Amino acid sequence: MSSFVTSRDGTRIAYDIEGSGPPVILVAGAMQFRGFDPTTVEMAKLLAARGFRVINFDRRGRGESAQAPSFTLADTLEDLRALIAVAGGSAALFGSSSGGAIALAAAAAGLPVSALVLWEVPLREELGDDGADFLDGLRQKIAAGDPEETIAYFMKDMPPEWLEGARNSPAWPVMTSMGPSLEADSESLAWTQSAPHIELWATITAPTLALVGRQTLPIMPPAAESIAASVPNARKATIPAADHSWEPAGMAAAIADFLSE
Repeated sequence: MSSFVTSRDGTRIAYDIEGSGPPVILVAGAMQFRGFDPTTVEMAKLLAARGFRVINFDRRGRGESAQAPSFTLADTLEDLRALIAVAGGSAALFGSSSGGAIALAAAAAGLPVSALVLWEVPLREELGDDGADFLDGLRQKIAAGDPEETIAYFMKDMPPEWLEGARNSPAWPVMTSMGPSLEADSESLAWTQSAPHIELWATITAPTLALVGRQTLPIMPPAAESIAASVPNARKATIPAADHSWEPAGMAAAIADFLSE
């Protein structure tokens, strides 16, 4: 059964908790929420079995957190602040894909983050302006009110077979319903280009692990290397995974091993 916490602007954020022990909050990337992401749900159970209290939540605009007045990165950081309070005042964050950029932004903003585990954050060129341009384009698509065009725009730089597969999937209507919430994903990635990484992340003191799969997209290893080089207490590691996806047992083990050090 879901629990709810109220964010600063009154938005109700749905979550569940598995296990007991040091808290870990799972920060979803694009197209992820509990009812649409059985892989992460299974990983949460396995991580809890390793001795952690795992908080898995639906980001605003998704699942049981569907109603919200706005979907900015600042909104999402306030949601995380409320969840960290539920966790007891501090928590580790596991950020998946663009959720990793949100987790980095949370730590850089001074939220009480005890550790970061980041899975394949798709960083664009450092100090580039393409992230800001992409964010502007996405906001225009959202404002135009065409859900299918919004998702097509968001996926335009991904392998084309991903979009084709999504369009032909029974999940397509669920994906198109999440369009407005993708603003925070895009804004967090644009934020990573707003200053040199070594300056942007200089205040992050939490131990940080940047993970990549053994078979992955070309942008992912350099992105993880940049995180490892620029976050003061960070390192990169490679796990058995492919195509920006991972197996629940392997990811639970990687997170648990790092947080137990």
